[in-house]
Amino acid sequence: MTAQGPEQPTLPGLPPPAVRARAAGVRARTSETGQPLAEDLPIARVCVDVPPAHLDRLFDYTVPQSMAAEAVPGVRVKVRFGAQDVDGYVIERVAATDHEGRLVALRKIVSPQPVLTPEVAGLARRVADYYAGSMTDVLRLAVPPRLARVETEEPVAAPAPPATGTVTEELVAAWSDVRGGEAYLRRLAAGESPRAVWSALPASRERGGWPAALAAAASAVLRSGRGALLVVPDARDVELLAEALVAVGVAEWSREGATSAPGLGPAASFVRLTADAGPTPRYRSFLAALRGGARVVVGTRAAAFAPVADLGLVVCWDDVDPMHQERRAPYPHVREVLALRSEQTGCAVLVGSVSRSIHAQALVESGWARELVADRATVRARTPRVQALTSVEVAREGAAGAARLPGAAWQAMTAGLRDGPVLVQVPRAGYLPVVACVRCREAARCGVCTGPLSLTGARATPQCAWCGALAGGWSCPECSATGLRSVRVGSDRTAEELGRAFPGVPVRSSGARSAAGVLASVPSSPALVVATPGAEPVVEGGYSVGVLLDAAVSTNHVGLYTDQEALHRWLSAAALVRPSTEGGRVLLVGDAAPIPTNALVRWDPVGMASRELDERVELSLPPAARIASVSGDRHAVDAFLARLHLPEGGSVLGPVDVDPDQVPRDGAPGSTRRSVARTTGTLEAPVRAVVRVPVGRGRELARAMAGVLAVASAKRETGLVSVVLDPKEMV
Repeated sequence: MTAQGPEQPTLPGLPPPAVRARAAGVRARTSETGQPLAEDLPIARVCVDVPPAHLDRLFDYTVPQSMAAEAVPGVRVKVRFGAQDVDGYVIERVAATDHEGRLVALRKIVSPQPVLTPEVAGLARRVADYYAGSMTDVLRLAVPPRLARVETEEPVAAPAPPATGTVTEELVAAWSDVRGGEAYLRRLAAGESPRAVWSALPASRERGGWPAALAAAASAVLRSGRGALLVVPDARDVELLAEALVAVGVAEWSREGATSAPGLGPAASFVRLTADAGPTPRYRSFLAALRGGARVVVGTRAAAFAPVADLGLVVCWDDVDPMHQERRAPYPHVREVLALRSEQTGCAVLVGSVSRSIHAQALVESGWARELVADRATVRARTPRVQALTSVEVAREGAAGAARLPGAAWQAMTAGLRDGPVLVQVPRAGYLPVVACVRCREAARCGVCTGPLSLTGARATPQCAWCGALAGGWSCPECSATGLRSVRVGSDRTAEELGRAFPGVPVRSSGARSAAGVLASVPSSPALVVATPGAEPVVEGGYSVGVLLDAAVSTNHVGLYTDQEALHRWLSAAALVRPSTEGGRVLLVGDAAPIPTNALVRWDPVGMASRELDERVELSLPPAARIASVSGDRHAVDAFLARLHLPEGGSVLGPVDVDPDQVPRDGAPGSTRRSVARTTGTLEAPVRAVVRVPVGRGRELARAMAGVLAVASAKRETGLVSVVLDPKEMV
């Protein structure tokens, strides 16, 4: 009512206008559709799935009374954003809003099942801020797609396991060869949260190797009444770890229930979270962990966000493996995600590998984590004897020493085949991945795209490795010769050559491109096993001999992590060979870089990582500094750098011209969604700049870059800018 008389706010038959909910606490009575609002906490704060960088924040929506019971934090919803309906997650419910305009109501509850826990939502925000990304990009990695049929399945009741706080002698035995290992295990069982970096040794006949040790750690955490999250590089490692968990009494979860060992409780079961499992098993396992049916999650990199109840331990096994680096924006690494999760929840951390990454060494030297290593006597007893067959070592063989398989390696393989299988690691897959002119030795290239030609078999037609075009009538543009010779030999050609050199001996190939694919294991009978790095199958009792061919290929390119990755590949294969006390031998063939070669011979990955870290500190390179790559159109990159306020001690290197193929486009595989704007034309003269700051200012750099991207996105500036924090390389 007013002094002039009654006021008609709307036409007859239409709903009255909504009353805005203000920060002062004035409640909205109805939504814009006229529906009454929820009596309690009528405002939902929603993370809306929209790509622009300046919209990376929560938006307020009103909650109709009809949705009040189901619109709880963590549920999937449909909301109106602009002129379209988009997906989102309810993050929280509040009583009032700061928004001055009219609020729109939630359109639909997609599912009443809360799939985003407050812990995982907070972790997604932390990861997005750490990598200057958006929360919606991280949530795509964290929450699998919905399957309505799986959500309707009855959850298995699982009470919390009792907290006994004790560990058995069998569990302690898995860590007895590591200094501080038993103490670490007992602290986990007592409910404490120690952080450690572990250098694992090869498996022995008495101990099951790294899977048994990680299973023992998970069992110890369960005895404290908490859960565990174990992240490994690939599905083969998931299978090995699953077998080890069953061996210590942690059963695999199923819809019918699982029976665990005495003292662990009925909820002491585990689930697998891998992309290879398929949508239905993956979502079912996700819900089992979410609902508390399983207290242990084993999986690959996306499992780092798994909703484990009462999380007590996070494990990153083999952090050097490239499979731990996410291929989608904002490109997080599992090691960093789990470190952020530990800081958020206060849980224990274990970063383990047979090698030692420079980043893990930085965690040790900064005091953030403790080191778990064996003494030198134990290392010598548990590892094979390693010999480097460089050109100097084989010079006495004369011309035969220049062969790809020197006489010393041939003799060692012949002797090894009497006792068991022999492992041969080849750094390149395929048959002849690189070929050249037989006369002038000029590299053979495709006539369509100038890509390198390769051969997939002995009688195959040359084919381009880039565009796939066949080059049946190829002739050298320099000398007109039509013959080809090998420049690089792949695993398939190596297996063919070894089959001729060792007649009557079975030859098995393991690799993503091999006919049999990646072999999980092979029999312990004498055979030659040819494998590419990361595809080496396991054999019971270990290989008698390991031969690492073409060692120079692994270290002949320039990169920040070339030596680290080469040593990791060699150690991972050598760890499958029997110890020297049982006659195990490893031969490194080729003139590789001296630093990783010496580290392999001494079996000292920690020493090499410490030396590399000292050099990085002097040169202000990662991990002693934090870097970001800014690439795209020159004018857009220049505008981005001009607007960027660097933290104290920061510097910019470049920009310099780069290959257009190295700049990710929005929507393309490997591209970032954090581009300034889409462009319809092709990139002209793309450039890249590297921004570097001290490691202590890394999060300030991420905030500054996210702010610049948001401003450019809000202004709809043209041009493409791709920002990647912690890129693998600076060039």
